[in-house]
Amino acid sequence: MAKKILVVDDDSAVRQAFILVLEDAGYQVDTAESGEVGLEKYKNGQYDLIFLDLKMPGIKGTEVLKKIREDNQDVPIYVVTAFHKEFLKDLQAIRKAGISFDLLDKPVGNEQIIAVVEGVFGL
Repeated sequence: MAKKILVVDDDSAVRQAFILVLEDAGYQVDTAESGEVGLEKYKNGQYDLIFLDLKMPGIKGTEVLKKIREDNQDVPIYVVTAFHKEFLKDLQAIRKAGISFDLLDKPVGNEQIIAVVEGVFGL
């Protein structure tokens, strides 16, 4: 059975790029255009990996990360952002609170996406 991946990003081009790369590699991909939709999809599905943008309208990615971690400490979450410096204090506070995540800087290339996924899934 294919691994299931959730991509939460308000940029449709970013979501489409993840879909193209990951589906071509045989993964099942769901996407969400906002933090609210991402949380709803998370609650209704079981994901093996989550890619999460930080800067989105509505609920910020940092809040989505906290809410997911309240429910699940195990699912790997990669924060994918071009604004990590803007969110540095928030991210440091999240780490100090013991909330785990990994960080990827945008832009993320196809090879980098596949390398992350293969690393997470031990391929």
